[in-house]
Amino acid sequence: MFYQMYEMSHAAMQPYRAYADAVRLFYSNPINPLSLTAFGRSVAGMAELFERTTRRYGKPAFNIEKTVVDWKPVAVAEKVVWSRPFCNLIHFVRDLPARRKNDPKLLIVAPMSGHYATLLRGTVDAMLPHADVHITDWTDARMVPAAAGRFDLDDYIDYIVDMLHMLGPNTHVMAVCQPSVPVLAAAALMEARGDRYAPSTMTLMGGPIDTRRNPTVVNLLAQEKGIDWFRENVIMPVPWPAPGVMRDVYPGFLQLSGFMSMNLDRHITAHKQFFMHLVKNDGDSAEKHRDFYDEYLAVMDLTAEFYLQTVDTVFVRHALPKGEMTHRGTPVDPAAIRNIALLTVEGENDDISGLGQTQAAHDLCVNIPDDMRAHYMQPAVGHYGVFNGSRFRAEILPRIVDFMSSYGKDNRVPLRPRLVSTAKA
Repeated sequence: MFYQMYEMSHAAMQPYRAYADAVRLFYSNPINPLSLTAFGRSVAGMAELFERTTRRYGKPAFNIEKTVVDWKPVAVAEKVVWSRPFCNLIHFVRDLPARRKNDPKLLIVAPMSGHYATLLRGTVDAMLPHADVHITDWTDARMVPAAAGRFDLDDYIDYIVDMLHMLGPNTHVMAVCQPSVPVLAAAALMEARGDRYAPSTMTLMGGPIDTRRNPTVVNLLAQEKGIDWFRENVIMPVPWPAPGVMRDVYPGFLQLSGFMSMNLDRHITAHKQFFMHLVKNDGDSAEKHRDFYDEYLAVMDLTAEFYLQTVDTVFVRHALPKGEMTHRGTPVDPAAIRNIALLTVEGENDDISGLGQTQAAHDLCVNIPDDMRAHYMQPAVGHYGVFNGSRFRAEILPRIVDFMSSYGKDNRVPLRPRLVSTAKA
């Protein structure tokens, strides 16, 4: 009933939010002389702060309308090129000359961990001048009718394989955070069966490949509580009138509460500063706050089966690094990967995926030649700095682009049905 109570309280606050918004509009209207005073701006600021902290944030838009290719501005349009109940694949179509040489095809696998794929807006924008970009746009589980069936970690891996098949050979894949494990698993399964649509390169960024290395607070919590605790305490049915009513989910608002509690002082300070920016009429700083929190506070529900299977496989049992992970009964052996170049990226101050957790992929993929693998640790960045921000654009992006351009269909070694060694060995 907790989810239902949350929905009822949110609905009950609607008249107060409407009133607060009306107060904000009244005291910030330039026709009102009070809007020019500190008192008027204070009242408008308090009203906006109340409205923003009690609202439900909808799914943001990418709003990427142009990029620069070959030093020329070009238009960008979004197109859904593949669709399933729990995910759409968005292609960012650039308006390029017909005879221009094709850029590498890039599949960005966004995390399915509470936030929408738009959290990687900066990543997409940075890659557009260099690649033909596609991104996974995961669907809020509360919006998927129960009749659409289940969605678990095995389905997630199947989705990735299907997308790579749709995109065709010589595709590059980038996994940001959580999808590092299913992307690595999908690559291992495709290589094991000699799938010619296996990606040319695989870039894993801040992912929990082996959470036994430098465990973070998130990792320790999962290890301490165990899977039964999560099943009993965080799984709830979607309430009416959402389309996914009665579907068991891990609610996005619970995940957001956990994220914010990890840095609660920082969020409180940010909102205090936002209020002062409004009082001082510092519009630019206030708008930056709005942009960040419009994205950060927009959350989605996860299906219970996906969440529980991921927690159990990745954080409790450490199945992948132990060689115990399976996909629909088939063992997942990263040693099967021989033709996919591997790049791993980590942030020095990452408090979600600790140092060494992503680099562990190299210890598992023992049959990738040394000249087809690389690791980079970016100093002075946290988890989000691994895939967004100034240091990402200046330090990490050039390395990814160079790595992708170095490996394609022409330098892939022939597929062999037998392996030289195994990750366990």
